[in-house]
Amino acid sequence: AVLELWLPLITGARVMLAPQALLSDGPALARAIRNAGTTVMQATPATWRLLLDAGWKDAQNLKILCGGEAMPRSLANALLAAGAELWNMYGPTETTVWSVIHKVESGEDPVPIGRPIANTAVYVLDAHQQPVPVNVPGELYIGGDGLARGYHNRPELTAERFVPDRFSGRAGGRLYRTGDQVRFRPDGTLEYLSRLDNQVKVRGYRIELGEIESRLETHERVRQAVVMVREDTPGDQRLVAYLLTT
Repeated sequence: AVLELWLPLITGARVMLAPQALLSDGPALARAIRNAGTTVMQATPATWRLLLDAGWKDAQNLKILCGGEAMPRSLANALLAAGAELWNMYGPTETTVWSVIHKVESGEDPVPIGRPIANTAVYVLDAHQQPVPVNVPGELYIGGDGLARGYHNRPELTAERFVPDRFSGRAGGRLYRTGDQVRFRPDGTLEYLSRLDNQVKVRGYRIELGEIESRLETHERVRQAVVMVREDTPGDQRLVAYLLTT
């Protein structure tokens, strides 16, 4: 809620707090946006798809901030066709949320996540933490003023994910290993490719599939569990578990 609360307060705007039930009701959410005269709204791709599927077309004069999970090109073009100003945003909690942004235009190519915001540095590194060339996939590392101190009471995990910064020349500087595979495009923007581990994002929430599998396997009748993300309907991601029972 950092962006949603502090940005309006420091610019003299106001915030509309929507009840949880409203966020799963496309027509009701569309009416709320219209009645409030909303000019800026941030949500995940799933929420924007919910609105479009409900017939929402009131995107004129609305600045859309979209983040939390990858933005499909089809969704981007649909939002742009509705008249919105659209920004794709990327950043993990460990870097105080948003780290790179991109103003989206219509097209056919995958939507990039963009360039770093002020006081933020990004690097695409290989398995030896060396920079990779343009168009070559690597892991995204983030540094700068937004970097967190680490994980509370978890020194081992902090040491694993927050590594020394060998590029900025700042004494004691660190970089956060995102676990996301990206590449630099020739125009200098970043393109998200995939995760490097078993973590997924569904509706903006980070989920470790292995943790769900382990929990399911504690049941006395479950011998083995496999959990995956399925998207049988475009834009509707769901967690599905496959169980081998006794």
